[in-house]
Amino acid sequence: MSEIALKPVALPAPIPVRELLPWAVFGGLMLMLALYFIGAEEGAASLIHGSYVHEFVHDGRHLLGFPCH
Repeated sequence: MSEIALKPVALPAPIPVRELLPWAVFGGLMLMLALYFIGAEEGAASLIHGSYVHEFVHDGRHLLGFPCH
């Protein structure tokens, strides 16, 4: 019975920071881009003319608490 409790458990290999950092930067940039389109893509600061982006992310703006009306 004690043999079962003392068996070694395989630990997962750590991920080196050198391999994780590019993905973390990419993910951060994508999140900032999404936050821009949801929160600020409207009016004079608009990168895309018209209200297409605003209407596409309209419900997300309300969900995250951004005013738009």
